[in-house]
Amino acid sequence: MNGETLSGITSSRPSQLDSLYFGFHRLIAIACLIMGLFYWVRLLGFYPGLMWRFDLMPVHWQVASVILAVIYPFASVGLWLVAPWGAVIWFLCAGAEVVMFGVLPDLFGHNYPLIGFHLVVAVVYAVLRFARYRSRRRAMQ
Repeated sequence: MNGETLSGITSSRPSQLDSLYFGFHRLIAIACLIMGLFYWVRLLGFYPGLMWRFDLMPVHWQVASVILAVIYPFASVGLWLVAPWGAVIWFLCAGAEVVMFGVLPDLFGHNYPLIGFHLVVAVVYAVLRFARYRSRRRAMQ
């Protein structure tokens, strides 16, 4: 019974690379959910601090917080499902935060650890995608 089930249909198990890719997606999905919750906490004013309530934020923070509070959870769902659109939405979130904290630090302040996190995730994602592409190419030859 080499790879066959009792019904005679062969079962295809994901490779270790695929399992790593799926696990990476799930890990980043959890991170996106946490980041989305962070923005919701900020919008709802549960955190006691200066400019942490929506009505006290400058307009640029209001716009950024609302957008990221909405699209981070969508990215989380898409990444959890390992849907291609999940990575695209995550890229939009990451790009927005890199612009906020890297290009416009006068308005949003500096957050180099978050920028580094997004860059590391992007590099790991690209490496995993490339590795999966090469392994599938080899399998087809």
